[in-house]
Amino acid sequence: MWEYEHCIETVATPEAIWRLWADVDNWSAWNAEIEKIEISGPFAAGTEITMTPPGDDPIVLRIAEARPHELFVDEARFDDLLLRTVHRIDRIDPDRVRVVYRMEISGPGADEAGPHIGPGITADWPDTMASLVELALR
Repeated sequence: MWEYEHCIETVATPEAIWRLWADVDNWSAWNAEIEKIEISGPFAAGTEITMTPPGDDPIVLRIAEARPHELFVDEARFDDLLLRTVHRIDRIDPDRVRVVYRMEISGPGADEAGPHIGPGITADWPDTMASLVELALR
């Protein structure tokens, strides 16, 4: 398995962050790596999201888990690989939270493929998360 995690601390509320996550149609307001995005239903487990990065083919994500104001997990399959991204809000104290993004690549060949594809997928996370938090503070 290949893993990567990035976090950012903020005074933005879990509710404000969750509102932005659940508003999939507007993810491009804080994620520059989205050219087009569509959601097939409610922001809940089992719903599919089709995300098209600039200049790339669409990627189908399935929401595997969603707990309001706490976390959501999306999964994408590429052949035998499972790319699982955990988006989590951890309370630090009454006024601060830590927003955590964690990528896990598993399946046959993940130890070889992960180091090749993972860094490209996660490279924008610091900027994306900073934009998310900035917007959540407005």
